[in-house]
Amino acid sequence: MLNQDNKTVESFGDEWTRMSQDRLDEKERGEIFGDYFSIFPFDLINTDSIGFDMGCGSGRWAAVIAPKVKKIFCIDASLDAINVAKENLKSYDNIEYQVASVDQSNLESDSCDFGYSLGVLHHLPDTASAISSCSVLLKKDAPFLLYLYYAFDNKPIWYKQIWKISELARGIINRMPPTLKFFMSNIIAATVYYPFARLAKLLSITGFSVDNFPLSYYRDKSFYTMCTDSRDRFGTPLEKRFSKIEIEKMMENAGFYNIRFSRSKPYWVAVGRKKY
Repeated sequence: MLNQDNKTVESFGDEWTRMSQDRLDEKERGEIFGDYFSIFPFDLINTDSIGFDMGCGSGRWAAVIAPKVKKIFCIDASLDAINVAKENLKSYDNIEYQVASVDQSNLESDSCDFGYSLGVLHHLPDTASAISSCSVLLKKDAPFLLYLYYAFDNKPIWYKQIWKISELARGIINRMPPTLKFFMSNIIAATVYYPFARLAKLLSITGFSVDNFPLSYYRDKSFYTMCTDSRDRFGTPLEKRFSKIEIEKMMENAGFYNIRFSRSKPYWVAVGRKKY
């Protein structure tokens, strides 16, 4: 049985078809890339390196990584997503595409110098197994960057209660037809994400700490990014969240060592190296 949820695969295919990230400002892309890749050991890869982007989606991260390496495999379970990635990355000749689930790629074991999977494996039925599937593809000591939705283990109780309320909305919206789902997530971006983000920006300018302010991560992000992430958050059928301790344990069980976590948003971004 494939380690994938078909409804979630279809949902992401629709998301990337509608929001291909071709409107994402290059400066903002670079800033968001830095948010995720700030702890990645770039000194361990070079123009001879071969790696994978597991759950590549629109290919927005591969666009930054491709010029730095010899070859990158963009892998996604959605054919629609792969087609979007191909269009976005058509100027690169060192990318190979695969329509495959994380446990069914055509890559050989111990073949890659690096890998990353950002915002994907928490949408699978068995996240721990998915991390292990990624580990199998890596050479000894190769780095792997992972981002999973966090369980708000570094937030106060009231923050978690707000999330539980938002879950009620997600439970309704993710079952809607694609066009209505897209419309509703954009409404949420306009009426919730944008005002909260801009208020957080105002508060931060005036000297207030906004670390625990809802949606403060988006205070310097575009409305397009807010719409993208709103669609991702409320339109996805299967979503799981993990604590920092749980993520570290799953990575250790998958054969990673020297595991480090980013201390800044978005939580949790982790990097580890293949043990054997």
